[in-house]
Amino acid sequence: MKLFLKRYSHEEKQNLGLLYLLKDNNSVIDKWDSLELPWVNNERRVSCIPEGTYEAIKHKSPKFGETLWLQDVPNRSEILIHKGNFHSDILGCILIGTDLKDINNDDFLDVVNSTTAINQLMDYLKDIKSISIKILN
Repeated sequence: MKLFLKRYSHEEKQNLGLLYLLKDNNSVIDKWDSLELPWVNNERRVSCIPEGTYEAIKHKSPKFGETLWLQDVPNRSEILIHKGNFHSDILGCILIGTDLKDINNDDFLDVVNSTTAINQLMDYLKDIKSISIKILN
């Protein structure tokens, strides 16, 4: 299995995308909506990470619970795929959910059912320690 994140909307305060869980033959097992900060030259805490392929290891965060921790992100550390809803919940990480809605009425789409999405993803990954993730704009 592997992950593929395709960013499709680049907005002032956030990027939207789809995170796919793929079989080795690239057929889709499942997918989730994703939310990240916009591209700001890979600056810590205010930017999404660069396009590329990373190894993600399962990690239990004291703050977010079950997460995936992306390894070897250039000039960055502690980049997680974790639960959350709003661009204001992110300091460079990736949020996933089962849908997008403007739940706080700020005119930006938010991910919803984030805990459900993370639980689904981690259920698929229960028997592995790490997974490759490719990120493209």
